[in-house]
Amino acid sequence: MKHLENVRNLVRYYSTVEREVYLDLENSTPVPPEVLQEMLPYFSSKAYGNPTLTHKQGWEAYETIMDAAGFITRLIGGSSPEELCFTSGEAEANSLAVFGTAGEKPGRIVVSSIDPLTILLPVEKLEKKGFEVVRVPVDQEGFVDLEALSKAVNRETVLVSTSMVNNEIGTIQPFREIVKTVREGNPDATVHMDASDAYGRISFNVKDMDVDLLSLSSYKVMGPRGVAALYVRSGVEVERIIEGPIGTQPLWPGVENTPLIVGFKKASELAFKDFDGNVGKMRRLRDMLINGLLSIEDTLLNGPTGEKRSPDNVNISFLHCEGESLTIELSFKGVYVSSGSACTRRILQPSHVLTAIGREYEAAHGSILMKVSRYHSVEDIEYVLESFKPAVERIRAMSPTRRI
Repeated sequence: MKHLENVRNLVRYYSTVEREVYLDLENSTPVPPEVLQEMLPYFSSKAYGNPTLTHKQGWEAYETIMDAAGFITRLIGGSSPEELCFTSGEAEANSLAVFGTAGEKPGRIVVSSIDPLTILLPVEKLEKKGFEVVRVPVDQEGFVDLEALSKAVNRETVLVSTSMVNNEIGTIQPFREIVKTVREGNPDATVHMDASDAYGRISFNVKDMDVDLLSLSSYKVMGPRGVAALYVRSGVEVERIIEGPIGTQPLWPGVENTPLIVGFKKASELAFKDFDGNVGKMRRLRDMLINGLLSIEDTLLNGPTGEKRSPDNVNISFLHCEGESLTIELSFKGVYVSSGSACTRRILQPSHVLTAIGREYEAAHGSILMKVSRYHSVEDIEYVLESFKPAVERIRAMSPTRRI
């Protein structure tokens, strides 16, 4: 109860800050009013039936779900709404891809060393069951070593799973070359891409990529949490990993969450409505934020620059700063970010992504991750930059590693 009271006091304090700028879009996002308004009728008065049942509300729900599946599938270049399986989150979509295609007989699984934990942890579980796991290294900007990948893929490889855009440092992988390399090494291997941080930010087409499976996340395009999707190319075999009554989603049993699926569709529509304009705005705000923060002494940009970086991603290490302390200090000014430090991530090590690209312990623990969106303004970024320098100076003044 004491902890809860402390939290309440903090919330009351934050309600008095001059301005709030939320940049922690990696971990959660607010739902835009247009998305919320689109969802609301489906909670009470529209298509609230079970889509498997043969009555008006069931038929409406079925039509709504399949319409959303078809819309999203077309956005990524798929052929049919039946190729899209809605799940209740990115973690579930990635687990379905990994466990659903690995099979019972242990074989080789290839991943990159900086894949998200929603890929790496399921793979680790399979490794304990006898699967051989090869973790392909990356360079200092986070790009997969294609030569090492080529050597890793052999006739025993059953699955190659990786992310198109790294969620922490924004590296846009050469995903077409990755798929091509896998096909040359073993045309029978299943190729899965997590496109959660690519969807709505970079252009891609599943047919052109020749990918078998592809994960998408609703909240990564400002949609509601609790819904995601796995694209399964026609003809690719995937086994269910949970059992229950089958609805419209053969690979994900249970009653579909129609309101959230509607929200996912609407958020996707908004993200792609003016795709070039949205991406261009995010890129300008990203560069403004990066350039401003790198003007602070003893800072390091994590990940690549320019066109090789996701348009929304900013990840900077502040030396002589503990990332968790800096997030707290910034929050007192209404600037909300996340850190790669142990406390934030609830683990005992710094970010596996930052250590994989060669960052030292201190730099990894002093990293701050931010993501901009089309809803941010130049004034928001100016306020963030004004707030950062004094926050960094205050934390560094208390740091035992600061330079004398």
